Amino acid sequence: MLLASLLGTYLDLYFIGNHFYSFPLRPLPSIFSINILFTLAVLPITMMILLIILQRLKGWLKGLFVLCISVAMAAMEKMAETMGMFVHADHWNHLYTFVGYCLFIGLIATFHEWMKFRTK
Repeated sequence: MLLASLLGTYLDLYFIGNHFYSFPLRPLPSIFSINILFTLAVLPITMMILLIILQRLKGWLKGLFVLCISVAMAAMEKMAETMGMFVHADHWNHLYTFVGYCLFIGLIATFHEWMKFRTK
């Protein structure tokens, strides 16, 4: 969960710093340009749940699950925009979100499996 939180924080810092998106509604806006509630609480808890589900799935179902979650994240991101919680640059394409979450979840899941293998 630490890797998910750190990676999510650094990715947010990168994308916000390069003006790809911003969080108009966030905790402690005068201190943090990122949404620390998302990167320090929501993302790690969500990844923990996703990893538990991924451990129970076999073969191609894992990949299908990651694809479905990535599509859902792109849709939720679009909803967050309509609620004013999230603002993207004009040149942003939600396909970037889909691909990004596929890679992010895949990386965290691969790291998790590697750590399980290393501790046996």
